[in-house]
Amino acid sequence: AQDVNGKWFEADGEELLARAMQHETDHLNGKLFISHVSALKRDLIRRKIKKLQKTGQW
Repeated sequence: AQDVNGKWFEADGEELLARAMQHETDHLNGKLFISHVSALKRDLIRRKIKKLQKTGQW
């Protein structure tokens, strides 16, 4: 990472901090949470959303 002056530094994190850092890095790289989900799981989620939309719950 870089500080506000452009100087490079390393940052380490564990547990929640590590997850938050990865989440923000993914944002900077244009990745969405759904990118980490398998194709099968994505299809299941899409079907559930469509079902909820049909019933007006989404």
